[in-house]
Amino acid sequence: MRPIRLPARQKSALSALVCSTLALSLSASAAPKKVSGYESLGVTAGKTGGGATLILGDSPQSLNYYGAIDNNLGLISQQLFDGLVEFNYATYKLEPALAESWTVSADGKTYTFKLRQGVKWSDGEPFTADDVVFTYEQIIENPEARAGDAATFTQNGKKVNFEAVDKNTVRVTLQKPTPAFLLQMRNFIMPKHKLIKFSVEGGAKAADLNNAWPTNVAPAEVVGTGPFKLNSYTAGQKVSLVRNPNSWKVDAKGTKLPYLDTLDFLIIRDPQAQVAQFLAGNVDQLNITGAQFPDLKQKEVAGAPFKVVRSTALFGSPPFVAFNFDAKDAALAKLFSNLKFRVAAQSALNRNRLIETVYNGLAGLPGHGVAPANKEFYVNTKGSLGSFDLAAAGAALDALGLKDTDGNGVRNLPGGKDLEISLTYGTDSSVYPAIATIIQNDFKAVGIKVNLQGILVKNLLSTGLSGNFEMILHAFGDQPDPELRRPIWQPGGALYYWHRSLQSATDGAAPNIAKMFPWEKEIYSIFETAAVTPDRAQRKALYTRWQLLFAHNLPVIPLLKPENIGAVSNKYGNYVYNLGVIPGYNPVPLIYQK
Repeated sequence: MRPIRLPARQKSALSALVCSTLALSLSASAAPKKVSGYESLGVTAGKTGGGATLILGDSPQSLNYYGAIDNNLGLISQQLFDGLVEFNYATYKLEPALAESWTVSADGKTYTFKLRQGVKWSDGEPFTADDVVFTYEQIIENPEARAGDAATFTQNGKKVNFEAVDKNTVRVTLQKPTPAFLLQMRNFIMPKHKLIKFSVEGGAKAADLNNAWPTNVAPAEVVGTGPFKLNSYTAGQKVSLVRNPNSWKVDAKGTKLPYLDTLDFLIIRDPQAQVAQFLAGNVDQLNITGAQFPDLKQKEVAGAPFKVVRSTALFGSPPFVAFNFDAKDAALAKLFSNLKFRVAAQSALNRNRLIETVYNGLAGLPGHGVAPANKEFYVNTKGSLGSFDLAAAGAALDALGLKDTDGNGVRNLPGGKDLEISLTYGTDSSVYPAIATIIQNDFKAVGIKVNLQGILVKNLLSTGLSGNFEMILHAFGDQPDPELRRPIWQPGGALYYWHRSLQSATDGAAPNIAKMFPWEKEIYSIFETAAVTPDRAQRKALYTRWQLLFAHNLPVIPLLKPENIGAVSNKYGNYVYNLGVIPGYNPVPLIYQK
């Protein structure tokens, strides 16, 4: 399997204090960056001290972000590392981070980044342009790095060139203008002095990068520029972080950040156990779903010492179902590849029931690759979602020749085999088991037998990428710009796993365009064109066409878009939870203990 990176730190169903708990600090010698612009979200100056305890849904597989595709590792990494640029989560605009400023050449092919001077790694070593070049050339562009991104940084068959002009300047040269390129520069920058021995530059093999920083590594070896640094890791129990004395941010009044001295993550897999630990006061913040909302909100109203916050989501991870166009069973692969079957399946999906019974009404209809809350790129495709209509689904299946020929209540495929599908879902999710059961029952009503195949949520992506599924219930988080979801939604992309045979066997090479359906070829072309189109209106028109193609052809079937819902102890201030549950996508790195 070719190595891939789960784009934009994403990944679904993660814990959310993230950036809000990050609360960064300042090195005495570093040029400070004031974290401001969040006053409209109710953020005020906080006080220093104290700590917070959050939840990880499972044990991190590694402490090396680029060595494992791991949602829990991503959450920890948000606290330890920085990128050259970052989002302002009040405006969705990119702002300077480790890069203090940048310029773009007139032809759009050369980016020059001026680095923030005086920044130090958590072990006191200076941060320089060599670290940036090393991170991209030896790690991100390394095709063997499990969570690298060689495909994004390969153009016209050549790697994007990174050059250290001097210790505080990095020049990046592209093969072609790429208007959304700056969005890709949020990747975490890693310490060359700690990781060079695992790199090709240091004499190792390309795949050796994945062996850096295993979970039993000495904490002092894990070095970053982020707000916190690793203090300890007790396998299967807890990851403990402490303030990074060399972090470099201040609040709007110039106070060094983070406010918090410590940040602990308890490893708790079971959703009910997570809630129990929160109610017991052992956990200070909790991401919850609509299913959990009524009980916690009732307790808040009755005087419990926490508040529950909900809002419309731009980020977050809308669940979908996908059928494997390359299923091992040839008859199923042929059926799943037929749009008429996918349309029939959509008619048998009761979105309103899922919203009302699984999410207690705290969800809405989804977009097709773009969140309805995204005012810049979303086009209304709700009319293409159809309606729950078992009679219409049954008639469509009849028209496909899928009838119950042996009278056992299950339709038969050509050749007489029962129409029987395995649905892979995450058993340790608070919502997936209920969704899977509803799908199973509704499909049964139209003569499709669904066998539930439960696995851990952390294994859903790898199962999809391996092609070892027939139907899968999964989710990918939305983003402000569709370019950031290109590896997911562009046919042949690294995460376009429902039609995995389109992917190239060689990282960076063109996908199997000849095998694409006509609508996939058009979507592929749209993403290729949008990536090099500077005009915003033209890009929006292209992505509008993509959403309409998505809605009509259903490469996957979106189910719903959950609201953001979080609960936090009354001990904390500056908890703003309005953008989503993906690490780094809470708006303010300024939470403090009152």
